[in-house]
Amino acid sequence: MRCYGNPLSRRGFLAAGTLGGLGLTLPELLMRQAVAEQKQYDFVEAKAKSVIHIFLPGGLAQQESFDPKPYSPLEYRGELRTIKTNTGEEFCETVPQLAKRADKFSIIRSMSHGEAAHERGVHNMFTGYKPSPALRYPSFGSVVSHEYGPRNNLPPYICIPNVPNEFAGTGYLPSSFGAFSLGADPTRDDFKVRDLDLAGGVDQERFVQRKNALEIVNRHFVSTSAADNVQAMNTFYQRAYDLLDTPAAKEAFDISKEDAKMRDRYGRNQAGQRMLMARRLVEAGSRLVTLTYGSWDMHTDITASIRGQMPALDVALSTLLDDLSERGLLDETLVMLTSEFGRTPKINADAGRDHWPKVFSVMLAGGGIKGGMIHGASDSTSSEPEENAVSPADLATTMYRLLGIVADKELMAPGDRPIEIVDGGKLIEPLMV
Repeated sequence: MRCYGNPLSRRGFLAAGTLGGLGLTLPELLMRQAVAEQKQYDFVEAKAKSVIHIFLPGGLAQQESFDPKPYSPLEYRGELRTIKTNTGEEFCETVPQLAKRADKFSIIRSMSHGEAAHERGVHNMFTGYKPSPALRYPSFGSVVSHEYGPRNNLPPYICIPNVPNEFAGTGYLPSSFGAFSLGADPTRDDFKVRDLDLAGGVDQERFVQRKNALEIVNRHFVSTSAADNVQAMNTFYQRAYDLLDTPAAKEAFDISKEDAKMRDRYGRNQAGQRMLMARRLVEAGSRLVTLTYGSWDMHTDITASIRGQMPALDVALSTLLDDLSERGLLDETLVMLTSEFGRTPKINADAGRDHWPKVFSVMLAGGGIKGGMIHGASDSTSSEPEENAVSPADLATTMYRLLGIVADKELMAPGDRPIEIVDGGKLIEPLMV
């Protein structure tokens, strides 16, 4: 007997584009192969239940904060002096309250990437990826929302006061994993989170009737359309109903319920009230809260600019660490203070510092991070890392691991492309408990 070959050979199948009687098209087969080839992951125990990501837009100067250079020439070190921390390290004099609490947090002095433009630096520090023209990557909050979903009917990802930039979005993930933004600043006397109260004239009974009617309509649209915006809107409505039906969740957004003395401790300013709101939200169940404070793009007169903005941050962040610790929440809440890059080693002709991504500083506290440590170092003029350079991918990988997420897990991007949550990042193990 002679074998004449399989008429459904691999070459013949690819040419035909179908798998005959099995009814599989080529795209379907490739999709199944991609799913089958996705990595398998072992369980990772989470050290942190929540993250408070404090982002300082513009580029915080490392020299005027956590990495002063007191022995450099004046044109490098700047006009400000240093202060001793309670662990024996030196910080800039601008953070006296944090210096007293240096045993509660750690500083990375060797953060580094290659993006000197604001937008590209922000992308790095919100996603852990370099910008790509081919794909939009999801932010930390959207990945956490995708992996864990809501807890206690609180949105898993919240931005204070608003989504801070385009890179804080969902990227290639569905829109339903986007952030819930307050839509107002908790510093204002008339602060009120939008859409958390029933419309005028709508009581609870009428609300339930509207909810049931909408569910009927939504079932039709979801069953007839796979469009992302339809699916996302259905998810948004359901989460909104869950939030409106949960008094404790709604109350977390009402900062007026907070003790007046505690509000004073944080400071009745943007830094203080935004951080207090973040504490209320993670305490109630939100998984990742992103907030912004200030404008740190100090190209001119950096000494006066730093002195104007840093005191409120110093007090508010110190109070946040104390408050979380007093409530027994610091060990399970990762506090992360970042900026898109640092500032140039040398003071410019306008008495300011320009963009400098080669080396800058980041602060980490709680949630599985050791206290009282300095990781990495910059050189004598803060020009580049001298030891233990840390990339945005390394920082993201460490953050995800502390949350119990494997950073090289693959998520599906459009076109059924498996994409790692973070590509190539390494754990910053010396900082991890």
